[in-house]
Amino acid sequence: MKTILIIEDERTIAELQRDYLESHGYKADIEGRGDTGLRRALDGQYDLIILDLMLPNTDGFEICRRIRQEADIPIIMISAKKEEIDKIRGLGLGADDYMTKPFSPSELVARVKAHLARYDRLTGDSREARESLTIRGLTINKLTRQVNIRDQDMLLTSKEFDLLLLLATHPNRVFTKEELFERVWGLESVGESSTVTVHIRRLREKIELDPSNPQYIDTVWGVGYRLKV
Repeated sequence: MKTILIIEDERTIAELQRDYLESHGYKADIEGRGDTGLRRALDGQYDLIILDLMLPNTDGFEICRRIRQEADIPIIMISAKKEEIDKIRGLGLGADDYMTKPFSPSELVARVKAHLARYDRLTGDSREARESLTIRGLTINKLTRQVNIRDQDMLLTSKEFDLLLLLATHPNRVFTKEELFERVWGLESVGESSTVTVHIRRLREKIELDPSNPQYIDTVWGVGYRLKV
């Protein structure tokens, strides 16, 4: 059974989320404070984190940043803030998804299922494939989900790794933002192009010598992105 941590200070909302998740076969715990939520998120027993942005003691941005320093698990960020800058910041810190209140509990469950299934599918498929692939000094280990570039290990988030692996296993193929979102996030792509843009930017910052002049992840203007070989 997959175990999910809900970090949400509005108890009624948290309990509704928990009830819907448990009715679909998940185990869900609730934590209402940011500082204690962070400690529980880092103890290693959870498969996915549902993280509210506005929390007492420690906000969701800081919690997301700290989790990403130590763990590679899906994070769905929840917020009443509708500003694009908040979404970009959350995704930039490593959140895998960003949902704006209000939303239906059924949509949350669907996104939880998609992120967990995508993570399991990618890690499962990798065990049956070649352990690693190398492209011009960039090595991607599919079993350990580690990336090495120019003899230096790079720490990627779950979705950054999934995105890089998809591009690398289809070298020179151009993917639209919509295709990338649907295949990596496993969700409908309507209105979600900024998610892909943020993750591409973060990937370039980590693997490119000069992110403004990328040698690996190429932008095909008006179409999408590809990994050049």
